[in-house]
Amino acid sequence: MNIIRFLTPKSSVAYLDSAATVRNGFEKMTYHKYRAIPVISSDGVYVGTVTEGDLLRSMLNSGAGDMREHEKVCIKDVVREGWNPPVSINATVDQLFHRVTEQNFVPVVDDRGVFIGIVTRKAVITFLCEIYENSVKQ
Repeated sequence: MNIIRFLTPKSSVAYLDSAATVRNGFEKMTYHKYRAIPVISSDGVYVGTVTEGDLLRSMLNSGAGDMREHEKVCIKDVVREGWNPPVSINATVDQLFHRVTEQNFVPVVDDRGVFIGIVTRKAVITFLCEIYENSVKQ
């Protein structure tokens, strides 16, 4: 089985450009009601994932009370290196299932590191529930 079965494509995923500001990131995450969101470079390469906590820490560490001050800090400066690593589109389902136990969503990249979408924990659990329900019916 190929992991593409679980993929939510990039066109259906909210993400941040790495050149966006902390303020942009906070506003987008608030609008979509997300706790974490992928960060993509201008050439489409997956940079990492930023969380609400990352943005709030950045805002607190700056000491600025005015939201306009957070327009000076880029998202790429807030992303924690190595957190929420992607899987390759060629990853096995076993590798994907292992990763999804540790992350709410797993970023998926092609062979060049270009972001192509995510696999959510919900998609995997839904698939497993379908398998279970089908086996109970038999």
